[in-house]
This record gives sequence, structure tokens and C-alpha cells, in this order.
Amino acid sequence: MSNSILQTTFLGIPMNTPIMGASGTFGFGFEYMPFLQMKYVGAIISKGITPLPREGNAGVRIAETPSGMLNCIGLENPGVEFFLANLLPEIQKLHIPLIVNMSASSVEEYGELAEKLDVPGVDAVEVNISCPNVKEGGIVFGTDAKAAAAVTAAVRRHTKKPVIMKLSPNVTDITYMAQAVEAAGASGISLINTVTGMAIDITTRKPVLGNITGGLSGPAIKPIALRMVWQVAKAVHIPILGVGGISTWQDVVEFMLAGATTVAVGAYNFVNPQAIEEIAIGLEKYCQQEKITHICEIIGTLKD
Repeated sequence: MSNSILQTTFLGIPMNTPIMGASGTFGFGFEYMPFLQMKYVGAIISKGITPLPREGNAGVRIAETPSGMLNCIGLENPGVEFFLANLLPEIQKLHIPLIVNMSASSVEEYGELAEKLDVPGVDAVEVNISCPNVKEGGIVFGTDAKAAAAVTAAVRRHTKKPVIMKLSPNVTDITYMAQAVEAAGASGISLINTVTGMAIDITTRKPVLGNITGGLSGPAIKPIALRMVWQVAKAVHIPILGVGGISTWQDVVEFMLAGATTVAVGAYNFVNPQAIEEIAIGLEKYCQQEKITHICEIIGTLKD
């Protein structure tokens, strides 16, 4: 790999490629070492970390759908203290940038968690706001601009790391949400989180998932993610991390043309654990064929 073509810097973080492993699909990075050369991974976005350990949801958690996958894992994770003591040292051995995905149930908890994660070895935080606000009757932070801004501001106050806000697509106007978190101090925006969906077993006449509804990911949501990246890129002045349905190097090119600075591969890692490596190699060949000297040249160059 000719690193010079794909090497990039995202929020001040040097990366070998603009392609990351998306949260919830790439574990903590080291799980993928048997499957691909890690030099192709721009950064690892960790599985979601919460203040306390979580067992996750009961019942069926994953269901395959046409061109996609539903999941309702329920943020199963060992909690921030275990992560810092046991997992972070192992991730650091990979010498790959680490972005920690974090979730909480109140504005105060988000701030406290951000402070605990403000340590060496963590390069940035990706804030999952597709969570219910327990103090406000269960409203999802990511569907209310004021709540999203409050979380952003709390995290910003408690960390010196770049703050990436991961926005939910389950809103009326994504640009309004993006502008709200930008004004509150976000360093960057991650687009998009999963789309709410469900599946039904017609034999039992019951929902397939134990949680009834779940988050839809995979190629089925790519057109939605692409549209939202394009909209937000025109509405804010901070970098965008494009996520949602990416499975080929052509998908990466589309996201970058629409305005994404970097991208993350999610559900497709389950289909092909070598996906990031294959996508990076294909992206490099595309640049060479098109006589593009650096991948950043195509960002936001979509023609009307």
C-alpha cells in the first residue's frame, strides 16, 4: 500500500487510511487481527462503553433482513472501569488510533464518563446519543436538539479529546440536529446511527427480536446515510465521519464525494472480516487510475 495516497488526519489524529471499524461491529480491534492486516485500519471505534457494566437485552438480539441486519444488543459491555484497566492496554499494543464510543442515561453521566475516558491511549470519543434520557421520561437524546446539545456541551467540558457526536437518523431534520451539536462544541459528526425497524415471525405472530424493535444496519440504509451526509456537509463546518451500509471501495468514494472526511465499515465486517483491507486496496487503485494524488482531493466534490 502506498500510504501517501490514503494517509489522512481526522480531528488532528494521523491515520493510515480514512477507513475505520465502526462501533459495535469491530469489537475492540484485536478480535480482527487473525483476519486482516491492521495497517489498513485508520482507527478502531470501540464497542459502546457505559459507566457501569451492562448485560444487554434478553431474547433474540440479531435478525437478518433483506440487504441488512436488525440488532437490539442493548449496549452489552464490561463498563468503563474494566475497559480502562483491562482492554485499553491491549488495544494500545496495536498502535492504531482509538476512538471510544460512549453511552449514558443522563447529561451528568455523559460528562462523568467523558472525564474518565480523558486518558492516554484514547484519541477521541464518539458519543452515542441514541439512548433514552432517564431523567426526562425516556426521550431519546438524539431526537431532541436541546438534549443533544446539552450532552455535547457536557462531554466537551469534561474532556480535552475530540468529541464526535453520533447522530440518529430517526429525526425529521438531520441538519437541525447537526447544527445544534456543532454550536454546543462538537469537534466532528458521525452519520448515521442505525434506523429503527422490526421483523415479525408470521408463524408465531410474534416479533423476531426480544426487544421488539431494533436498529437496522447494512446496505439497506446506505442511501439514507449518504443523503444525510450530503445534507449535513452543506450545513456545518466540522468534519463528518460517514457510516451506514458501506461494503465496497465504491461506497467510500460516494460518501467522500458527498462530504465525508472519513468513513467507518460496520455490518459488512460480519459478512467479510477482511472488508476494511479489501476496501482500502480498492480505494488506492481507484486513486491511481483517476490520477488522484491524495484521497482528500475528492471530499465534497459532488457535482450538482
